[in-house]
Amino acid sequence: MNNFIFQNPTKIVFGKGEIAQLANLIPSDKKIMITYGGGSIFKNGIYEQVKEALKKHTTFEFGGIEANPEYETLMRCVAECRKEGIDYLLAVGGGSVIDGTKFIGTALKYEGDPWEFLEKPIVVDQAVPLATVLTISATGSEMNKGSVISRRERKQKLFFFNDACYPQFSILDPTVLYSLPKKQVANGLIDTFVHVVEQYMTFDNKAYVQDYWAEGILKTLVEIAPKLMANQEDYDNCANFMYAATMALNGFIVMGVAEDWATHMIGQEITALHGLDHGVTLALVYPGVISVMREDKKEKLLQYGERVFGITEGTVDERVEKAIQATESFFNSLGVKTRLSDYNIGEDTINEIAERFAAKNFVLGEKRNITPDKIREILHHVK
Repeated sequence: MNNFIFQNPTKIVFGKGEIAQLANLIPSDKKIMITYGGGSIFKNGIYEQVKEALKKHTTFEFGGIEANPEYETLMRCVAECRKEGIDYLLAVGGGSVIDGTKFIGTALKYEGDPWEFLEKPIVVDQAVPLATVLTISATGSEMNKGSVISRRERKQKLFFFNDACYPQFSILDPTVLYSLPKKQVANGLIDTFVHVVEQYMTFDNKAYVQDYWAEGILKTLVEIAPKLMANQEDYDNCANFMYAATMALNGFIVMGVAEDWATHMIGQEITALHGLDHGVTLALVYPGVISVMREDKKEKLLQYGERVFGITEGTVDERVEKAIQATESFFNSLGVKTRLSDYNIGEDTINEIAERFAAKNFVLGEKRNITPDKIREILHHVK
């Protein structure tokens, strides 16, 4: 196990009816900007709950944050916040709204063009305080310091980290998942699953607690996924999904272990170029990553196959192949296709993605050996 330092300051307020706690969690003297997405919170009752809880607070609102939060949209909110003297942000939404709000909070404290801290390795460590009311489980953004932002006219999707962007608190009410479209549930399950394996599917780090935590989350997802897809209004399944998504990317399972974020990095390029849902791109890329890099990941693939999918029979190579196939079958069982051709993505995109990484001298993977040529091979594998 590697050395590590761990701290996560976010308070989690979990359970049915807990949105009412907003009244006590945010100081009454704050000027709050409530951010949200496309307006689903007006249809499922969440908006009314938030407004009722904050009826004694001074609030403003900014809606329309996209599924891949767009820089231009977020900068309009930054301007509104400056105009109104906002000193607290409340993101009411899923990962995109939360990520966008982290950007807004950071931009408000940043001197210069905010795109700089996305494009360049600039350390940012200040932000307007923020909190969240989670409405979609997927990204884990409700309990971490990361954010991913898109800039459509440049066909870019970039990320940043800021310690000041850990939410002060996040309210997780599983009943908000009842009204989500099936597509968002499927995407959320995939995003959560891939978050876990990218912190787990590397090599043996002799980190037994972290391995069992990761495998426990994966087994939970595999078990509840078909139940969720059949019935979204089972409270216990929604609660376990919501908690799994939060635990998948809040720092717990990555302490002291190697990471491989190749799938996310490649998937973000597909979204930037073609606008596919984030979860869909992960389902496309991940089977290619573990297939092409199977020799590096063989030990963990065997462990994963046995502990998560119960694969114990066959030669080593046969069990590795079965683990890869089981992963792809899991994504397919959620109604998500796993071939680039299913989305009319061909050779031009494969080459452009590889060239983008080459231009930045990027290499990926836990051993820093996923070169642009390997990226091309991974994408050809799932073509």
